[in-house]
Amino acid sequence: MQQEAEQTILVADDDQAVRFVLEQALSRAGYKVHAFGNTQPLVNHFNQYGGDLIITDVVMPGGSGLDMVQSLKATYPDLPIIVMTAQSTLRNAVQAFERGAFEYLAKPFDINRLVDLTRRALQKQEERVRNQPQTKTKQQAAAEDMDRQLEERFGGIIGSSRAMQALFHTIGRLSNSEMTVLIHGESGTGKELVARAVHAYSPRRRGPFTAINMAAIPRDLIESELFGHEKGAFTGAVSRRPGHFQKAEGGTLFLDEIGDMPMEAQTRLLRVLQEGTFTLVGSTDILRSDVRIIAATHQDLPTAISEGRFREDLFYRLNVIPLHVPTLRSRKEDIPVLSQYFLAKTSKELKVATKRLTQSAMEKLVAYDWPGNVRELENLIRRLTVLIPEDEIRPEKIELYERTMPKLARNDLSGHEPQEERSTESNTSHSYEAILLQDLDTFFATMGGLETSGVYDMVLRKMEAVLIPRVLRQTRGNRVKAAQILGINRNTLRKKMRDLGMDD
Repeated sequence: MQQEAEQTILVADDDQAVRFVLEQALSRAGYKVHAFGNTQPLVNHFNQYGGDLIITDVVMPGGSGLDMVQSLKATYPDLPIIVMTAQSTLRNAVQAFERGAFEYLAKPFDINRLVDLTRRALQKQEERVRNQPQTKTKQQAAAEDMDRQLEERFGGIIGSSRAMQALFHTIGRLSNSEMTVLIHGESGTGKELVARAVHAYSPRRRGPFTAINMAAIPRDLIESELFGHEKGAFTGAVSRRPGHFQKAEGGTLFLDEIGDMPMEAQTRLLRVLQEGTFTLVGSTDILRSDVRIIAATHQDLPTAISEGRFREDLFYRLNVIPLHVPTLRSRKEDIPVLSQYFLAKTSKELKVATKRLTQSAMEKLVAYDWPGNVRELENLIRRLTVLIPEDEIRPEKIELYERTMPKLARNDLSGHEPQEERSTESNTSHSYEAILLQDLDTFFATMGGLETSGVYDMVLRKMEAVLIPRVLRQTRGNRVKAAQILGINRNTLRKKMRDLGMDD
């Protein structure tokens, strides 16, 4: 391997500003850097002059960064490649790792982290060559064969927040693994959806995925449901019946709400994890099991262990790869895109026109705590789609419907403590329309009533002075994403930022 000062890094990104920042940072770190606006000139340069490491964007004119990763890794399996993208989705993350990327970064990212990853990748290059199994091309072929319906089936795992990007990253890392996984998260966060995604992007994707909820089965039937039973094993066992372990053979068994599993069943499950064998209830015949276990819980299992409700040795067997599914209130920046996804999904299912949430309605959704998490949001969107006849969903419509619902949370959508009685006036007093009207009344009183002019531009400027900085803060300064959210192009956004006196 060359000395660090001689090592060459090739960069592909269609954003000139990104190329400049990477060139400056990596050059200061002692590397020789060549930057290109798309993949083809980078590949041409690499084929002619070589290189030690590649950093590439995903979406660029003239070619996909992921396609380039796959092509180069097929010929140079020991070449470290770092993938970065502003369009960070679960599918992109999984494909990046499946095609051999050393690391996957969601924009915007800390430049110091990229420099550190570059150093680590180059240091581990020889180790990667020794340890990486020579089955990458088969895995790539399997990835190419995956039905596009996979993306639709697991499209509900949506989010650009840091918490979701961390989750996507871990799922991507697991794509070539069959390790046991323990998923933790509150009710409604989407733990089963995550489990299905882990299975779907794993080597067992062609096998069955079988789910069983421990909390939904009578305690005295759990062992029979899991391991099956022989005829006559207990009252009502009129025939031999396979359990979920046999149904999941060659695939994945998802044990939801594992914290509710009785101690007797925990002992039998531990045996399967330790020895790979089990017996049917009422039988002494030992059966072998080829099943990957993914378990999930909303409970604090260490507390359950201290209280004697859960086996400590089973916990360590399950907790090989821990996954945490974040609450919706901890990733509120994902609420707008989730809402749009559920609106489109529901309209397609019901064969009706897709409804639209107004900006102020969306603000109310973002302000809410969502104790029921993503499931509660989806259910609300479905109800609004069915019950509101208008194409546009306004905040007062949500409030009117919310008054007919049980008060399940500390706050309602208006952000105030629930009360037994609340007048219509108090419901609307904090709405966007009421605030605007109050502001206009103050303006007219100050400027001489209706004799003034330029009210329209004044209102727009005040709106933009609040809206644009807020959206940029939401996107952590990513102007491409901010322009997309605002529905304007980047040049228009740049001009408005200058007009507002913001740094360009």
